[in-house]
Amino acid sequence: MITWRRHAERHRTDRIGWLRAAVLGANDGIVSTASLVVGVAAASTSPGNILLTGIAGLVAGAMSMAAGEYVSVHSQADTEKADLSRERAELEADPAAEQRELAAIYVARGLEPALAEQVAEQLMHHDAVGAHARDELGISEAMSARPVQAALASAGSFAFGAMLPLAVTALARAQSLIPWVSGTSIVFLAVLGAVAARAGGAGMLVGAWRVTFWGALAMAITAGVGALFGAVV
Repeated sequence: MITWRRHAERHRTDRIGWLRAAVLGANDGIVSTASLVVGVAAASTSPGNILLTGIAGLVAGAMSMAAGEYVSVHSQADTEKADLSRERAELEADPAAEQRELAAIYVARGLEPALAEQVAEQLMHHDAVGAHARDELGISEAMSARPVQAALASAGSFAFGAMLPLAVTALARAQSLIPWVSGTSIVFLAVLGAVAARAGGAGMLVGAWRVTFWGALAMAITAGVGALFGAVV
């Protein structure tokens, strides 16, 4: 008697939802807050006003990230539910046609027609909706939308990221505020990119470079705007 057993493998696709939201939130928190601080500092504003502006940016940014992520991901969840509802109705109305459709998908992927028919029949018997959701609609448990999880991950990670340049702003001297905030924020971004790449199974060096480059560019542009207009941006 053969006992079928799944061997242990480490895949990371189940992390995509929260990892994307967390990395985006932390990256945005560091970049936007550091850029805001650098831009305001370049406009020669007092240290107290710079710190206050950064704190306001943290709160507003975290709430904005949470709301935006929730609405966006909830829209995806609504679309998934509507597609699954439509698929259930089609399965009830004409299961034979749906089985042929599923078999055609497997033929297009390389199975022989006879084997594709057999696979489609067995999967339809086991879980018809699940088979069509996965193979026709591309909806799986690992990739399904989770609005609340995404919103909390975005808000929390944004606040965490924003607190890093704010801590430097509170500790640095006014004369050296811009280089300190800029330099440490670039280091923070490099670490974030490397950690995110590691968590997702990608190359750490490439991840660190990508995040650092765009973050440094954003801070440079904001500082330039602040210095040019001499006003809070």
